[in-house]
Amino acid sequence: MSNGRVPFPAGTSPPLAALRGAGKRYGAVAALVDVDVDVRAGEVLAVLGANGAGKSTALGLLTGRIGADSGRAELFGGDPRNAVARRGIGVMLQETRLPDTLRVAEHIHLFSSYYADPRPVAQTLELAGLTEIAKRPYAALSGGQQRRVQFALAICGRPALLFVDEPTVGLDVEARRGVWQVLRQLRDDGAGIVLTTHYLEEADALADRVVLLAGGRVLAQDTAAGIKSRAASVQVRARTTLDLAQVAAFAEAESVALEDGVTRVHCRRPEALLRRWLAADAHLADLDVRGLNLEDAFVSLTASHARATQP
Repeated sequence: MSNGRVPFPAGTSPPLAALRGAGKRYGAVAALVDVDVDVRAGEVLAVLGANGAGKSTALGLLTGRIGADSGRAELFGGDPRNAVARRGIGVMLQETRLPDTLRVAEHIHLFSSYYADPRPVAQTLELAGLTEIAKRPYAALSGGQQRRVQFALAICGRPALLFVDEPTVGLDVEARRGVWQVLRQLRDDGAGIVLTTHYLEEADALADRVVLLAGGRVLAQDTAAGIKSRAASVQVRARTTLDLAQVAAFAEAESVALEDGVTRVHCRRPEALLRRWLAADAHLADLDVRGLNLEDAFVSLTASHARATQP
């Protein structure tokens, strides 16, 4: 196409934001390499990866905080560094500093004034679970309460596209579930949501699609179920008298770990593994075989990538 944009199938809409062959370097370190990602309306996109995988850089490009060295980033069809384009987004970063002396409601009033059609302050307070502490100074809040204020500031402007980076860090179980409920509600109302989290349970519960980054590259991009199926492994757990090195030496074992006295093995041929393991340990107990959850698939795929890229 003459304008350089990626064509879309008939009946579909352009993404709210996108990376097209995006690359970013910091000196000799390639933070992102030829990354293609779409963010669509009415979905939660989870961007996952180990520390240093490129998640923060990808979010920085999409939100206009940094520019790409190669390829391009798009936000509502324009340059994310354009202030007009950024008016349609809400952002909750992992590290945020706010004035300590302002009260909770005052923070929300202030941030709401930056948007043309913000939510009513009372509604934002309710969505973030802050109504009862609206008059407290920010400095008097617990870490979890401050995190909920930061969430409120990200959603107060009715953003068409919401970026949330580790949104439930420091929250108790009840507050975490409350944030999940609000994110689902916003998604169902048509907003696009980009989620980065180290809680793989959170991504599994919320994400419509998952982008898995490793070494600045897209390792996999699919639904959570699709990511799990790509790992093509199962998990075998048991209590054994063998040490980890002995179990890891089994030809069928892809990865091995010990948790609370239980040995956990990822493998593609569980029947063969079990025959070998039972032959080696007559005292094998508490045996359990199950499919992978998203966290297991994440570990399996990133471990396979690391082995494949070793010199």
